[in-house]
Amino acid sequence: MGRARMTSGEIHPAMRATLEDVARMAGVSLATVDRVVNRREGVRAKTVARVEAAVAKLGYRADVAAARLARGQTFRFAFVLPTGSNSFMTNLSEQVRRTAEWLASQRGFIDILHVDVFDPDVLARTLEELSPAYHGIAVIALDHPRVRAAIDDLAARGVAVVTLVSDAPSARRLHYVGIDNPAAGRTAATLMGRFLWGRQGSVAVVAGSLSLRDHTERQFGFHQILTSEYPDLVVLPVLEGRDDSERTRVLTAELLSRRSDLLGIYSCGAGNRGIAEALEASGRARDVVWIAHELTQHTQRFLVRGTIDAIINQDPGHEARSAARVLLAHCSGEPISADQERIRIDIFLRDNLP
Repeated sequence: MGRARMTSGEIHPAMRATLEDVARMAGVSLATVDRVVNRREGVRAKTVARVEAAVAKLGYRADVAAARLARGQTFRFAFVLPTGSNSFMTNLSEQVRRTAEWLASQRGFIDILHVDVFDPDVLARTLEELSPAYHGIAVIALDHPRVRAAIDDLAARGVAVVTLVSDAPSARRLHYVGIDNPAAGRTAATLMGRFLWGRQGSVAVVAGSLSLRDHTERQFGFHQILTSEYPDLVVLPVLEGRDDSERTRVLTAELLSRRSDLLGIYSCGAGNRGIAEALEASGRARDVVWIAHELTQHTQRFLVRGTIDAIINQDPGHEARSAARVLLAHCSGEPISADQERIRIDIFLRDNLP
């Protein structure tokens, strides 16, 4: 069945232009069009101009996946994600698996590796021992000298590294995929300050680990706003729960028992089931304002119950797809769209849950 065409001889807007269409409009051979489109030399300037004009008029876009198929080219990527029962990371792993299904149609393939990202030696060793078959790596980065060195070594070997969720900006990573974490911390502080307006007391910060840059930056942004704009609220030293619910429960229970003036908790990591259990067991769940990160099945339930007051969220599906797109574009020599890859900060209250 023939391609539907307009009366002017142009292809119908609903149909995708092909190299044959460009060649026909420019009045040149298919081989000439291929040379121009792929920026190869040996074509006269006037011919290049004719081909480029036809490309623009027809809105031709190269089918990159088809080109990779024709060349027998494939790319393999490793996503290095944390071990454990962190609900957000479980959701992220699921989104990476879904992204792998799409990427396979683009001649790209993903392997998921789970390691203890809180241990710099384990994480660095994993990066150091990765198969040379990988063209790119996405990793939940620990901002530690040995981990940065491992990322630099990968980059030196020509392996693209994307940091995911947590960054190591001084390393030679290609791109960071995640929210602006200082801004997320400032947002949490503004919410906390407004919820506690007119009250005097202390506010706790519970992190997974201050070795994770995202947790450190959130804590910094939170402290920056709360201390400068809400002087009646005192920020307590950070508690590190390693994103473990039981460890976080114990830390929160001890905090509640010794701080009768505690008015708020900012959880900038995971382990939220432990915080919820300690708050509800203390009978102070409605008195202490709690702001947490990541909308999961558990935090959504706590938000609906009123135990959590607000959730700062990042979309794990967007992050998984963005990391894959960035790695694929780099390996294919294609540009990326900065706006498309920007991860936004969402704020959820009980009233605007999706």
